[in-house]
Amino acid sequence: MIVTTKGKNALKFMVDLSMYQNDKYVRLKDVAQREDISEKYLEHIVSNLQRSSKVVSARGANGGYRLAKDPREYTVGEILRCIETDLSTSSCIAGTTACDRKKECFCYPLWLKLDNAINGVLEYTTLQDLIDWHKEEI
Repeated sequence: MIVTTKGKNALKFMVDLSMYQNDKYVRLKDVAQREDISEKYLEHIVSNLQRSSKVVSARGANGGYRLAKDPREYTVGEILRCIETDLSTSSCIAGTTACDRKKECFCYPLWLKLDNAINGVLEYTTLQDLIDWHKEEI
């Protein structure tokens, strides 16, 4: 599995909102500056997150974006799935293209275990974990 730049930037955006929203909306322009991401590029990312109800928006002078839930309630996996087309670790187990020779393949169990391990980490790691880990490193 390769997490694209778009997926990484979606995580950065969500973490930034977690850090800066403090009961108010965060302007896209501010996130773009802090994270060094093009505002136009962020607009595409945010539209996916909004369609998936991960963020809410408000217009006007005090408008911008906020998380729809607490950072502890978002997993990295659910955010990445809003952006990435496939989080499989191998084409052998990816969605509809899964290998039809898996019963004969000695490596298939390895790819399945690897996929389960990586996706397990993504499903149990929250936005709050990312923030906490960063604070521990500073």
